[in-house]
Amino acid sequence: MKTVLKKIIVLLITLEARLILKKYKPTIVGITGSVGKTSTKDAVYAVLATTYFVRKSEKSFNTEFGVPLTIIGAKNAWSNPTHWLLNLIKGLMLTVLPCRYPKWLVLEIGADQPRDIQKLVAWVKPDIGIMTKLADVPAHVEFFESPEALRAEKATLISAIKKSGTLIYNADDGHVREMALNSPVSKISFGLNTPAYIQASHVKTVYKSSMQVKKPTGFTFQAAIDGNSLPVEICGALGIQHVYPTMAAIAVAKVQGIGMITAIEALKNFETTRGRMRLISGIKHSTIIDDTYNSSPVAIVEALVTLKSLVISGKKIAVLADMLELGKYSHEEHRKAGELVPSATDILVTVGMRARTIATSALSSGMNESNVFQFDSPQEAGKFIEPLIEKGDVILVKGSQSLRLERTVLEIMEHPELASALLVRQESEWLAR
Repeated sequence: MKTVLKKIIVLLITLEARLILKKYKPTIVGITGSVGKTSTKDAVYAVLATTYFVRKSEKSFNTEFGVPLTIIGAKNAWSNPTHWLLNLIKGLMLTVLPCRYPKWLVLEIGADQPRDIQKLVAWVKPDIGIMTKLADVPAHVEFFESPEALRAEKATLISAIKKSGTLIYNADDGHVREMALNSPVSKISFGLNTPAYIQASHVKTVYKSSMQVKKPTGFTFQAAIDGNSLPVEICGALGIQHVYPTMAAIAVAKVQGIGMITAIEALKNFETTRGRMRLISGIKHSTIIDDTYNSSPVAIVEALVTLKSLVISGKKIAVLADMLELGKYSHEEHRKAGELVPSATDILVTVGMRARTIATSALSSGMNESNVFQFDSPQEAGKFIEPLIEKGDVILVKGSQSLRLERTVLEIMEHPELASALLVRQESEWLAR
Protein backbone atom coordinates (compact mmCIF):
# COMPACT_ATOMS: atom_id res chain seq x y z
CA MET A 1 0.00 0.00 0.00
CA LYS A 2 2.81 2.39 0.92
CA THR A 3 4.52 1.74 -2.44
CA VAL A 4 1.27 2.41 -4.31
CA LEU A 5 0.74 5.70 -2.45
CA LYS A 6 4.32 6.75 -3.19
CA LYS A 7 3.81 6.13 -6.91
CA ILE A 8 0.59 8.12 -6.88
CA ILE A 9 2.23 11.06 -5.10
CA VAL A 10 5.21 11.01 -7.49
CA LEU A 11 2.81 10.98 -10.45
CA LEU A 12 0.77 13.91 -9.13
CA ILE A 13 3.64 16.18 -8.07
CA THR A 14 5.45 15.44 -11.34
CA LEU A 15 2.36 16.42 -13.32
CA GLU A 16 2.07 19.66 -11.36
CA ALA A 17 5.78 20.40 -11.75
CA ARG A 18 5.58 19.91 -15.52
CA LEU A 19 2.62 22.27 -15.75
CA ILE A 20 4.46 24.85 -13.63
CA LEU A 21 7.50 24.75 -15.92
CA LYS A 22 5.28 25.11 -18.97
CA LYS A 23 3.45 28.08 -17.45
CA TYR A 24 6.33 30.11 -15.95
CA LYS A 25 9.22 29.00 -18.22
CA PRO A 26 12.05 29.55 -15.70
CA THR A 27 15.65 29.25 -16.81
CA ILE A 28 16.98 25.94 -15.49
CA VAL A 29 20.45 24.97 -14.31
CA GLY A 30 20.74 21.18 -14.03
CA ILE A 31 23.66 19.74 -12.05
CA THR A 32 24.83 16.15 -11.91
CA GLY A 33 27.99 14.11 -11.30
CA SER A 34 29.31 11.62 -8.75
CA VAL A 35 30.57 14.17 -6.21
CA GLY A 36 30.13 17.88 -5.60
CA LYS A 37 26.55 18.27 -6.83
CA THR A 38 25.13 19.89 -3.71
CA SER A 39 28.11 22.20 -3.13
CA THR A 40 27.95 23.25 -6.78
CA LYS A 41 24.22 23.89 -6.51
CA ASP A 42 24.74 26.11 -3.48
CA ALA A 43 27.62 28.03 -5.07
CA VAL A 44 25.69 28.62 -8.30
CA TYR A 45 22.69 29.81 -6.32
CA ALA A 46 24.86 32.26 -4.36
CA VAL A 47 26.12 33.83 -7.59
CA LEU A 48 22.78 33.97 -9.42
CA ALA A 49 20.98 35.36 -6.36
CA THR A 50 23.05 38.54 -6.67
CA THR A 51 21.02 39.43 -9.77
CA TYR A 52 17.98 37.18 -10.18
CA PHE A 53 15.01 35.71 -8.34
CA VAL A 54 16.29 32.15 -7.89
CA ARG A 55 15.20 28.92 -6.24
CA LYS A 56 17.51 25.98 -5.55
CA SER A 57 17.00 22.39 -4.52
CA GLU A 58 16.84 22.16 -0.74
CA LYS A 59 19.45 19.90 0.82
CA SER A 60 19.96 17.13 -1.75
CA PHE A 61 16.53 17.14 -3.37
CA ASN A 62 17.68 15.42 -6.55
CA THR A 63 15.31 12.47 -7.11
CA GLU A 64 11.85 11.79 -8.51
CA PHE A 65 10.54 13.30 -5.26
CA GLY A 66 13.04 16.09 -4.77
CA VAL A 67 13.05 17.70 -8.20
CA PRO A 68 9.24 18.15 -8.46
CA LEU A 69 9.09 19.38 -4.86
CA THR A 70 11.74 22.00 -5.65
CA ILE A 71 9.81 23.17 -8.70
CA ILE A 72 6.63 23.41 -6.63
CA GLY A 73 8.49 25.06 -3.77
CA ALA A 74 7.31 22.50 -1.22
CA LYS A 75 9.01 20.53 1.53
CA ASN A 76 9.30 16.79 2.00
CA ALA A 77 6.16 15.72 3.89
CA TRP A 78 7.73 12.41 4.89
CA SER A 79 4.85 10.13 6.04
CA ASN A 80 2.36 12.90 6.84
CA PRO A 81 -0.71 12.64 4.52
CA THR A 82 -1.94 16.10 5.50
CA HIS A 83 1.32 17.74 4.53
CA TRP A 84 1.35 15.88 1.21
CA LEU A 85 -2.16 17.15 0.54
CA LEU A 86 -1.01 20.70 1.27
CA ASN A 87 1.91 20.22 -1.11
CA LEU A 88 -0.47 19.10 -3.85
CA ILE A 89 -2.76 22.06 -3.19
CA LYS A 90 0.20 24.43 -3.41
CA GLY A 91 1.23 22.93 -6.74
CA LEU A 92 -2.33 23.18 -8.05
CA MET A 93 -2.59 26.85 -7.08
CA LEU A 94 0.62 27.62 -8.95
CA THR A 95 -0.81 26.06 -12.09
CA VAL A 96 -4.18 27.85 -12.05
CA LEU A 97 -3.51 31.20 -10.34
CA PRO A 98 -1.17 34.04 -11.34
CA CYS A 99 1.75 33.83 -8.93
CA ARG A 100 5.21 35.32 -8.60
CA TYR A 101 7.56 32.52 -9.58
CA PRO A 102 11.39 32.33 -9.67
CA LYS A 103 13.08 33.30 -12.92
CA TRP A 104 15.77 30.68 -12.30
CA LEU A 105 15.76 27.15 -10.89
CA VAL A 106 19.02 25.52 -9.79
CA LEU A 107 18.28 21.81 -9.72
CA GLU A 108 20.47 19.00 -8.44
CA ILE A 109 19.78 15.84 -10.43
CA GLY A 110 20.97 12.49 -9.07
CA ALA A 111 20.75 8.80 -9.92
CA ASP A 112 20.06 6.18 -7.27
CA GLN A 113 18.66 3.64 -9.73
CA PRO A 114 18.89 3.03 -13.50
CA ARG A 115 16.88 5.54 -15.60
CA ASP A 116 16.47 8.02 -12.70
CA ILE A 117 18.08 10.89 -14.62
CA GLN A 118 16.66 9.74 -17.94
CA LYS A 119 13.12 10.00 -16.56
CA LEU A 120 13.73 13.44 -15.05
CA VAL A 121 15.36 15.07 -18.08
CA ALA A 122 12.55 13.79 -20.28
CA TRP A 123 10.64 16.81 -18.98
CA VAL A 124 13.28 18.95 -17.20
CA LYS A 125 15.30 20.50 -20.04
CA PRO A 126 18.28 22.48 -18.66
CA ASP A 127 19.36 25.76 -20.19
CA ILE A 128 22.68 25.25 -18.44
CA GLY A 129 23.96 21.78 -17.61
CA ILE A 130 26.83 21.27 -15.17
CA MET A 131 28.81 18.03 -14.94
CA THR A 132 30.96 17.91 -11.81
CA LYS A 133 33.09 14.78 -11.45
CA LEU A 134 32.53 11.16 -12.41
CA ALA A 135 34.35 8.72 -10.16
CA ASP A 136 35.87 5.46 -11.35
CA VAL A 137 33.79 3.77 -8.63
CA PRO A 138 30.83 6.10 -7.97
CA ALA A 139 28.39 6.08 -5.10
CA HIS A 140 25.22 4.07 -5.87
CA VAL A 141 27.15 1.81 -8.28
CA GLU A 142 25.67 -1.17 -6.39
CA PHE A 143 22.38 -0.64 -8.26
CA PHE A 144 23.93 -0.48 -11.75
CA GLU A 145 25.51 -3.12 -13.95
CA SER A 146 28.84 -1.33 -13.87
CA PRO A 147 30.46 2.06 -13.21
CA GLU A 148 30.21 2.68 -16.95
CA ALA A 149 26.44 2.18 -16.80
CA LEU A 150 26.14 4.73 -14.02
CA ARG A 151 28.28 7.23 -15.89
CA ALA A 152 26.12 6.73 -18.97
CA GLU A 153 23.09 7.53 -16.83
CA LYS A 154 24.74 10.77 -15.72
CA ALA A 155 25.50 11.64 -19.35
CA THR A 156 21.81 11.80 -20.18
CA LEU A 157 21.72 15.22 -18.53
CA ILE A 158 24.15 16.53 -21.15
CA SER A 159 22.04 15.22 -24.01
CA ALA A 160 18.99 16.99 -22.52
CA ILE A 161 20.53 20.50 -22.57
CA LYS A 162 18.60 22.81 -24.88
CA LYS A 163 20.23 23.49 -28.25
CA SER A 164 20.64 27.14 -27.26
CA GLY A 165 22.06 26.15 -23.87
CA THR A 166 25.52 25.73 -22.37
CA LEU A 167 27.43 22.81 -20.89
CA ILE A 168 29.75 23.66 -18.01
CA TYR A 169 32.08 20.80 -17.21
CA ASN A 170 35.04 19.63 -15.12
CA ALA A 171 37.98 19.33 -17.50
CA ASP A 172 40.07 17.49 -14.91
CA ASP A 173 37.84 14.43 -15.26
CA GLY A 174 38.62 12.30 -18.33
CA HIS A 175 35.16 10.74 -18.40
CA VAL A 176 33.54 14.17 -18.35
CA ARG A 177 35.87 15.54 -21.05
CA GLU A 178 34.91 12.67 -23.32
CA MET A 179 31.22 13.34 -22.79
CA ALA A 180 31.70 17.04 -23.49
CA LEU A 181 33.40 16.33 -26.83
CA ASN A 182 30.23 14.68 -28.08
CA SER A 183 27.92 17.53 -27.03
CA PRO A 184 26.86 20.00 -29.76
CA VAL A 185 26.00 22.85 -27.36
CA SER A 186 28.22 25.73 -26.25
CA LYS A 187 30.75 24.70 -23.61
CA ILE A 188 32.74 26.23 -20.77
CA SER A 189 35.36 24.08 -19.05
CA PHE A 190 36.90 24.53 -15.63
CA GLY A 191 39.91 22.78 -14.16
CA LEU A 192 42.79 22.75 -11.76
CA ASN A 193 45.18 20.21 -13.29
CA THR A 194 44.09 20.33 -16.95
CA PRO A 195 44.00 23.38 -19.26
CA ALA A 196 40.51 24.87 -19.16
CA TYR A 197 38.65 28.06 -19.95
CA ILE A 198 38.43 28.82 -16.23
CA GLN A 199 41.71 27.74 -14.68
CA ALA A 200 42.32 27.42 -10.94
CA SER A 201 45.79 27.51 -9.44
CA HIS A 202 47.71 28.25 -6.25
CA VAL A 203 45.23 26.63 -3.86
CA LYS A 204 46.29 27.53 -0.32
CA THR A 205 44.80 26.89 3.09
CA VAL A 206 44.20 29.99 5.19
CA TYR A 207 45.14 29.80 8.86
CA LYS A 208 44.44 31.96 11.86
CA SER A 209 46.42 31.94 15.10
CA SER A 210 44.83 32.61 18.46
CA MET A 211 45.35 31.26 21.97
CA GLN A 212 48.71 29.93 20.67
CA VAL A 213 46.78 27.67 18.31
CA LYS A 214 47.09 27.62 14.52
CA LYS A 215 43.71 26.81 13.00
CA PRO A 216 42.58 26.43 9.38
CA THR A 217 39.77 28.86 8.53
CA GLY A 218 39.29 28.38 4.78
CA PHE A 219 41.28 28.53 1.57
CA THR A 220 42.18 30.74 -1.37
CA PHE A 221 43.04 30.16 -5.01
CA GLN A 222 43.58 32.07 -8.22
CA ALA A 223 40.94 31.86 -10.96
CA ALA A 224 42.20 32.74 -14.45
CA ILE A 225 39.58 33.72 -17.03
CA ASP A 226 39.74 35.85 -20.19
CA GLY A 227 43.38 36.71 -19.56
CA ASN A 228 42.76 37.92 -16.02
CA SER A 229 43.70 36.14 -12.79
CA LEU A 230 41.56 36.94 -9.77
CA PRO A 231 41.91 35.81 -6.15
CA VAL A 232 39.03 33.76 -4.74
CA GLU A 233 38.55 33.20 -1.01
CA ILE A 234 36.24 30.62 0.56
CA CYS A 235 35.66 30.81 4.29
CA GLY A 236 34.60 28.01 6.62
CA ALA A 237 35.50 25.01 4.43
CA LEU A 238 38.54 23.18 3.11
CA GLY A 239 39.72 21.18 0.14
CA ILE A 240 39.71 21.14 -3.63
CA GLN A 241 36.21 19.67 -3.18
CA HIS A 242 35.12 23.32 -2.95
CA VAL A 243 37.40 24.69 -5.67
CA TYR A 244 35.45 22.92 -8.40
CA PRO A 245 31.96 24.10 -7.31
CA THR A 246 33.34 27.63 -7.06
CA MET A 247 34.68 27.51 -10.61
CA ALA A 248 31.39 26.10 -11.89
CA ALA A 249 29.58 29.03 -10.27
CA ILE A 250 32.03 31.50 -11.87
CA ALA A 251 31.29 29.85 -15.23
CA VAL A 252 27.56 30.42 -14.73
CA ALA A 253 28.32 34.06 -13.94
CA LYS A 254 30.27 34.29 -17.20
CA VAL A 255 27.37 32.83 -19.19
CA GLN A 256 24.93 35.30 -17.66
CA GLY A 257 27.12 38.35 -17.84
CA ILE A 258 27.42 38.72 -14.07
CA GLY A 259 30.64 40.57 -13.25
CA MET A 260 33.48 38.43 -11.90
CA ILE A 261 34.02 40.72 -8.93
CA THR A 262 30.34 40.40 -8.02
CA ALA A 263 30.48 36.62 -8.35
CA ILE A 264 33.68 36.23 -6.34
CA GLU A 265 32.37 38.45 -3.57
CA ALA A 266 29.16 36.41 -3.40
CA LEU A 267 31.19 33.19 -3.12
CA LYS A 268 33.34 34.62 -0.35
CA ASN A 269 30.31 35.52 1.72
CA PHE A 270 28.08 32.51 1.12
CA GLU A 271 27.70 29.80 3.74
CA THR A 272 29.24 26.56 2.53
CA THR A 273 27.12 23.42 2.45
CA ARG A 274 26.57 21.53 5.70
CA GLY A 275 28.45 18.28 6.09
CA ARG A 276 30.81 18.94 3.15
CA MET A 277 34.32 19.58 4.48
CA ARG A 278 32.87 22.34 6.63
CA LEU A 279 34.88 23.76 9.53
CA ILE A 280 33.27 23.66 12.96
CA SER A 281 34.80 24.71 16.28
CA GLY A 282 35.56 21.71 18.44
CA ILE A 283 36.08 21.28 22.16
CA LYS A 284 39.35 22.38 23.77
CA HIS A 285 40.14 24.83 20.92
CA SER A 286 40.19 22.07 18.32
CA THR A 287 38.81 22.18 14.77
CA ILE A 288 36.38 19.70 13.22
CA ILE A 289 36.28 19.08 9.48
CA ASP A 290 32.65 18.04 9.17
CA ASP A 291 32.30 15.84 6.07
CA THR A 292 29.40 13.80 7.39
CA TYR A 293 26.80 14.21 4.67
CA ASN A 294 27.92 11.16 2.72
CA SER A 295 30.96 9.22 1.57
CA SER A 296 32.32 7.63 -1.58
CA PRO A 297 35.75 6.41 -2.74
CA VAL A 298 36.74 9.61 -4.51
CA ALA A 299 35.43 11.81 -1.69
CA ILE A 300 37.25 9.94 1.08
CA VAL A 301 40.51 10.19 -0.86
CA GLU A 302 40.08 13.94 -1.30
CA ALA A 303 39.25 14.36 2.39
CA LEU A 304 42.34 12.43 3.50
CA VAL A 305 44.55 14.37 1.07
CA THR A 306 43.24 17.62 2.53
CA LEU A 307 43.85 16.42 6.10
CA LYS A 308 47.38 15.36 5.18
CA SER A 309 48.16 18.79 3.72
CA LEU A 310 47.28 20.75 6.87
CA VAL A 311 50.06 22.33 8.91
CA ILE A 312 48.71 22.63 12.45
CA SER A 313 49.95 22.94 16.02
CA GLY A 314 48.16 19.83 17.30
CA LYS A 315 47.58 16.28 16.09
CA LYS A 316 45.26 14.91 13.42
CA ILE A 317 42.41 12.50 14.07
CA ALA A 318 40.35 10.83 11.33
CA VAL A 319 36.95 9.33 12.14
CA LEU A 320 35.94 7.28 9.09
CA ALA A 321 32.78 5.22 8.66
CA ASP A 322 31.40 2.81 6.08
CA MET A 323 31.01 3.77 2.43
CA LEU A 324 27.70 2.30 1.31
CA GLU A 325 26.11 1.25 -1.99
CA LEU A 326 29.39 0.11 -3.54
CA GLY A 327 28.31 -3.49 -4.08
CA LYS A 328 31.13 -5.80 -5.18
CA TYR A 329 33.60 -2.90 -5.10
CA SER A 330 33.09 -2.26 -1.37
CA HIS A 331 35.96 -4.28 0.15
CA GLU A 332 38.55 -3.07 -2.34
CA GLU A 333 37.58 0.61 -2.03
CA HIS A 334 37.69 0.49 1.77
CA ARG A 335 41.08 -1.22 1.54
CA LYS A 336 42.46 1.46 -0.79
CA ALA A 337 41.22 4.21 1.53
CA GLY A 338 43.02 2.55 4.43
CA GLU A 339 46.31 2.65 2.57
CA LEU A 340 46.19 6.47 2.62
CA VAL A 341 45.45 6.76 6.33
CA PRO A 342 48.95 6.42 7.89
CA SER A 343 50.34 9.39 5.95
CA ALA A 344 47.26 11.55 6.56
CA THR A 345 46.48 11.25 10.27
CA ASP A 346 47.93 10.43 13.68
CA ILE A 347 44.89 8.59 15.02
CA LEU A 348 42.29 6.55 13.12
CA VAL A 349 38.82 5.80 14.49
CA THR A 350 36.46 3.72 12.36
CA VAL A 351 32.71 3.29 12.65
CA GLY A 352 30.82 0.36 11.12
CA MET A 353 31.56 -3.12 9.86
CA ARG A 354 32.81 -2.13 6.39
CA ALA A 355 35.13 0.50 7.82
CA ARG A 356 36.97 -2.25 9.70
CA THR A 357 38.64 -2.92 6.37
CA ILE A 358 39.96 0.66 6.45
CA ALA A 359 41.48 -0.08 9.87
CA THR A 360 42.99 -3.38 8.75
CA SER A 361 44.45 -1.79 5.65
CA ALA A 362 45.88 1.14 7.63
CA LEU A 363 47.61 -1.31 9.98
CA SER A 364 49.01 -3.26 7.02
CA SER A 365 50.29 0.03 5.60
CA GLY A 366 52.34 0.78 8.70
CA MET A 367 50.04 2.54 11.15
CA ASN A 368 50.74 1.86 14.80
CA GLU A 369 48.14 -0.46 16.31
CA SER A 370 47.94 1.73 19.42
CA ASN A 371 46.55 4.55 17.28
CA VAL A 372 43.74 2.59 15.58
CA PHE A 373 40.33 2.20 17.22
CA GLN A 374 37.11 0.63 15.97
CA PHE A 375 33.49 1.20 17.00
CA ASP A 376 30.01 0.24 15.89
CA SER A 377 28.18 3.49 16.64
CA PRO A 378 28.96 7.17 16.00
CA GLN A 379 28.13 8.12 19.58
CA GLU A 380 30.65 5.61 20.93
CA ALA A 381 33.31 7.00 18.63
CA GLY A 382 32.59 10.56 19.74
CA LYS A 383 32.66 9.75 23.44
CA PHE A 384 35.91 7.83 22.98
CA ILE A 385 37.85 10.58 21.21
CA GLU A 386 36.56 13.36 23.46
CA PRO A 387 39.31 12.86 26.12
CA LEU A 388 41.94 12.37 23.39
CA ILE A 389 41.34 15.79 21.88
CA GLU A 390 43.77 18.56 22.80
CA LYS A 391 44.26 22.19 21.90
CA GLY A 392 45.08 22.67 18.24
CA ASP A 393 43.92 19.24 17.07
CA VAL A 394 42.03 18.77 13.80
CA ILE A 395 39.42 16.03 13.56
CA LEU A 396 38.12 14.85 10.17
CA VAL A 397 34.72 13.13 10.47
CA LYS A 398 33.44 11.34 7.35
CA GLY A 399 30.99 8.54 6.56
CA SER A 400 27.99 7.57 4.50
CA GLN A 401 24.61 9.00 5.39
CA SER A 402 23.22 5.92 7.14
CA LEU A 403 26.12 5.85 9.59
CA ARG A 404 24.97 9.20 11.03
CA LEU A 405 28.41 10.58 11.87
CA GLU A 406 26.86 13.97 12.62
CA ARG A 407 26.27 12.32 16.02
CA THR A 408 30.03 12.00 16.44
CA VAL A 409 30.43 15.70 15.65
CA LEU A 410 27.73 16.52 18.19
CA GLU A 411 29.78 14.83 20.91
CA ILE A 412 32.89 16.91 20.26
CA MET A 413 31.70 20.29 18.92
CA GLU A 414 32.30 23.36 21.04
CA HIS A 415 28.69 24.54 20.85
CA PRO A 416 26.32 21.55 20.61
CA GLU A 417 23.42 23.92 21.18
CA LEU A 418 24.03 25.15 17.61
CA ALA A 419 23.67 21.67 16.10
CA SER A 420 20.39 22.49 14.34
CA ALA A 421 22.10 25.37 12.54
CA LEU A 422 25.39 23.64 11.74
CA LEU A 423 24.91 19.91 11.25
CA VAL A 424 23.18 17.76 8.65
CA ARG A 425 20.06 15.72 9.35
CA GLN A 426 18.72 17.75 12.26
CA GLU A 427 15.07 17.61 11.20
CA SER A 428 12.74 15.89 13.67
CA GLU A 429 12.19 13.01 11.24
CA TRP A 430 15.91 12.27 11.17
CA LEU A 431 16.46 12.79 14.88
CA ALA A 432 13.74 10.23 15.62
CA ARG A 433 15.57 7.53 13.69
